[in-house]
Amino acid sequence: MKLNKLHAAVLAGLAGYSLSMTVATSALAEEAAEENVEKIAVVGARGAPRSVTSSPVPVDVLTADDINGVASSDMNDIMMTLVPSYTLSRQPISDGGTFIRPASLRGLPTDKTLVLVNGKRRHRAALVQIGGSGTQGPDLATIPAAALGSVEVLRDGAAAQYGSDAIAGVINFQLKNNAEGGSLSLDAGQYYEGDGQQYTISGNKGFSLGDDGFLSVSAEITDSEATYRNEQYCESWFCVDDQSDEYIAAAEAMGKSVHGTDGAVQPWGQPNYSGAKVFLNAGYALSGEMELYSFANYSESEGDGSFFYRYPGNGTIEDLREIDGTIYSPLEKFPGGFTPRFFGDITDYSFAAGIKGTAGSLGYDVSGRYGYNEISYTLANTINPSMGSASPTKFHPGDLSNDELQFQADFTYDLAEYILAFGASYMEESYEISQGDEASYAVGPHSIPDPYGLCSRVDNGFGLATDAQVATAIANGLDCSDSSDPVYTAVGVGSNGFPGYSDEFIGTYERDSYAVYADISGDLTESLFAQAAIRYEDYSDFGSEVVYKIAGIYQLTEEIALRSSYGTGFRAPTPGQQGTTNVSTRLPNGFPVATGLFPANSVVAQALGADILKPETSTNFTFGMTAEYDSLTLTIDYYHILLEDRVNAISTLDVSTDPTSGSAYDNYLALEEAGVVGANTIGGVFFFQNAFDTVTEGVDIVATYSMESEYGDTMITASFNYGTNEFDGDPGDLFNAEDRFDFENGTPETRGVFSVKHTMDDFSVTGRVSYYGGYENAASSSLAVIQEWDPEYMFDLEGTYFINETLSVSLGARNLFDNYPDPGTDAMGETCCGRIYRSDSIVDWQGGYYYMKLNATF
Repeated sequence: MKLNKLHAAVLAGLAGYSLSMTVATSALAEEAAEENVEKIAVVGARGAPRSVTSSPVPVDVLTADDINGVASSDMNDIMMTLVPSYTLSRQPISDGGTFIRPASLRGLPTDKTLVLVNGKRRHRAALVQIGGSGTQGPDLATIPAAALGSVEVLRDGAAAQYGSDAIAGVINFQLKNNAEGGSLSLDAGQYYEGDGQQYTISGNKGFSLGDDGFLSVSAEITDSEATYRNEQYCESWFCVDDQSDEYIAAAEAMGKSVHGTDGAVQPWGQPNYSGAKVFLNAGYALSGEMELYSFANYSESEGDGSFFYRYPGNGTIEDLREIDGTIYSPLEKFPGGFTPRFFGDITDYSFAAGIKGTAGSLGYDVSGRYGYNEISYTLANTINPSMGSASPTKFHPGDLSNDELQFQADFTYDLAEYILAFGASYMEESYEISQGDEASYAVGPHSIPDPYGLCSRVDNGFGLATDAQVATAIANGLDCSDSSDPVYTAVGVGSNGFPGYSDEFIGTYERDSYAVYADISGDLTESLFAQAAIRYEDYSDFGSEVVYKIAGIYQLTEEIALRSSYGTGFRAPTPGQQGTTNVSTRLPNGFPVATGLFPANSVVAQALGADILKPETSTNFTFGMTAEYDSLTLTIDYYHILLEDRVNAISTLDVSTDPTSGSAYDNYLALEEAGVVGANTIGGVFFFQNAFDTVTEGVDIVATYSMESEYGDTMITASFNYGTNEFDGDPGDLFNAEDRFDFENGTPETRGVFSVKHTMDDFSVTGRVSYYGGYENAASSSLAVIQEWDPEYMFDLEGTYFINETLSVSLGARNLFDNYPDPGTDAMGETCCGRIYRSDSIVDWQGGYYYMKLNATF
């Protein structure tokens, strides 16, 4: 089915999503771009100010020089460095979130931001983040920096113009369209700590297709090794250093051989990662009024990281009585305990093609696209506890995939005084969960007490012990009158850390949608430009919605203008958010327990009171000013986003088999009644809900200043974001006190970036300082312990020497002064288990990094 969809997209050359008519690949496209008054793709000379002062909404433009000036091959890190309202965290133990990192724009998760490539919607990644909002957005790491001519960031709700997801804004990646020339770059470096060695080889080459076309090919190969910012596992419930010499030796050997540490059993840091990425962009002018275009990508990447450490007596490493009465312990396989190792292989590809042009006053763009993303999991250095001694130590838990097929037609009509835009779209989406190997989800005998009937003499389906075996068991110490006898111990089902997808939880979740829209814009007076848009969307699983937007900019003087916008938005939960399931080790109360995520419409979630998911809706308002005085530009924009029925994971519901545990025992009974396999070994359950309403508001300030002198050219850029997230009303019982506090206070409210680039003769120097405001985090729902983190400054410095017109060499350091955020206190669950720093913080905690780059242009 996937290949059929791809074949259909290639043959039809239709579909997709068009942001505007501004993919400049010919004189026709350039003329259209100059006249297009409401667009995200911002045209202009290289090195122009990042924000466009004539736009009715705030837009940032990042040039290829800006992008290449950041010492990272990960597009997420590049965006965070250059756009203060774009934030990102590294989550070392977050299942697939270790490899596809969650980000946010203006305080809202990635899935509230529409991502485009060449003005066409970028397909989503297969991963659904298992916590928070359950984000399922595109994986920006699949886009190599070498492929980009520019990036445009619209910091405003734009669902009426560009479709569902554009609540926080739109990011448009414009690919290079060179018909000749190219570049080659080698980048290598490592962290001050001596780890995290990384290299990146990237390049671009342009080819002409006759006299009227181009093909631009970009590729990147990158490899980065893990970092280690941890100490030995030592908590109140278990401390490695307090064990026997034999245990400590085995534990340290496991840490060294499996995870590459200096003996610490649980590493914390960035994971191992390697990847290869290719992007193609092509265009061919059939005439002065018509052009064919196409672009495509293919990437493969792999990464691996760790889970939480398993120690004796934690519910996984337990003594179990076998059918002959002997005692088995997983310590026979792992004498120093074990930390599962998680591997992810990601495949991503897409293809888009279309035709665009003009016919008199009518402009048209008819296109098609197909996108596919898959993540395949492997889990090693672990067991299926319920299988006892028969358990293997390596598993394939299953695969996740997401694919999209879209057909789109966009038109503009020149009404002399105004531009009328209108169009229609049809899209199919599919999310698939594929089955894991049998051992990864097998329900072994030790999933229940007394599996062989040694005491009960009941056949539980795992074989009834014979009288002779019972006698042998008694001789081996079986005591049926002792409730603590290992015969009654039950342990978890499935590959520990990430149980595989059984036939009960696999499946394909599909939907289709269509949309029509209209947009009109133009100058109402010499000083006032205005725009209005309306859009109708209909989803097969959520029904229809009408959204709208109005925006305008008023030129007070030649230098100063006021601008404002108001609009509504709509986002339907993705098929992945509706279908994903997961059982993993989490810290709902600061202590590691097996916690299950189940779909809101599943029997499990329904048994615990879940409601079926419904769409999120938003109301956006912005008001700002722009100023331009000679070489100085300044934009200041206030934003206010009311997001209703926000999708988010509820606070974990405790589960316990202890009849005296109150609601936790009630939850266990509900799971048992729903037929959940291994319910007796699950410590918590959660699911996604339309949990609450929120208000996100703040201010963005961007200023640029350029100057020239006999000592060279200098560009100064300062950008600042202040933003808050607050509940609009009471979130009720779905969110406990700790989660409420952390939601509103757990990330910095202020971020700033100040950079200076000075060029003189054959030398160039770039300095950058990133500022993160303070933030707080609660240790528990009692709010008795709240840790405050101080503001942090991170300095970057890079110097470049231009050897000749072709070659240049750069030396630099990221986080020059090796700054780290405050370490966590002992009371903080988020910094337990060998962690020193809060691992989910958006403030980088890897320390200083130095590098060298060799660049060639031709």
